[in-house]
Amino acid sequence: MATAADSLATVAPYAPVTYERPVRDDLETKLPKPYLARGLEAPDTEHPNGTIGHENNGLSVLQQHVAFFDMDGNGIVYPWETFMGLRAIGLNIIASFFLTLFINIGLSYTTLPGWLPSLLFPIYIDRIHGAKHGSDSGSYDPEGRFMPVNLENIFSKYAKTLPDKLSLREVWSMTEGQRVAYDFFGWIAAKGEWILLYVVAKDEDGFLTKEAARRCFDGSLFEYLARVHSHGEDKMS
Repeated sequence: MATAADSLATVAPYAPVTYERPVRDDLETKLPKPYLARGLEAPDTEHPNGTIGHENNGLSVLQQHVAFFDMDGNGIVYPWETFMGLRAIGLNIIASFFLTLFINIGLSYTTLPGWLPSLLFPIYIDRIHGAKHGSDSGSYDPEGRFMPVNLENIFSKYAKTLPDKLSLREVWSMTEGQRVAYDFFGWIAAKGEWILLYVVAKDEDGFLTKEAARRCFDGSLFEYLARVHSHGEDKMS
C-alpha cells in the first residue's frame, strides 16, 4: 500500500539506476519554483535571477544562446557568422570550419519560414525552437524556455568526482545516460555540443562547471569567452 513517503520518493528499490543517478530534492529551498520554465533568464540555485549584467533583449533563453552568432543583428545566422563566432570563442580555423558545416547544415532547415531549403543554410533565430533535438539535457523546453530543474539534475546525476563539476568522462557518461532510443541525430548532436562546451569552457583542473554550462544556455558564456580571447580576461574558475 502506498504511503505519503512513497509519493515523494525519488528512488525505486527495483530500479538501481534511480540510486546511481540521484535527483535533488532541496531545490525549492534555494530557488523559487525550480520546475517553472523560464522564458527570459537562466537561473540556478546560486544565481536565482540569472546572469547579472546579461541583457535578454526580450529573447527566449534558447534564442539568446544563438544570438551571439548573429553578427549583424538581423535575426539570421549565416554560416560565415557561425564561423566568426566560433573563432571568437577560441576555436581554430579547421575546427571552426567543420563545426560551421555541421551546425548550419544540420539546423538550418528546421528554422526556415517556408518549405523550400536554402543553399545559404541560414538559421532563423525567431524559429530556433524548431531545431531543438532529442537526447539532450532537457534544459530547454520545446519552446526554448529554460528548465532550471533539469540543469540541476544533470549535475546531481553525473557529477561524481566533485559537486557541480563534470570531468570529460562524466560528460560522456551524461550524454550516454540522456540518450533516447533510435535518436541517431540527437546522440551525435548532444555529444558534439557537450564535448565542444567542455573543450572551450573547462577550468584549469579539467572540469566543466555548472556555472559554465548555465551561462552557455543563455549565451553569456560566449560573450565572456570572446572577451577572454580578445582582451586576455581571466577564465572563470
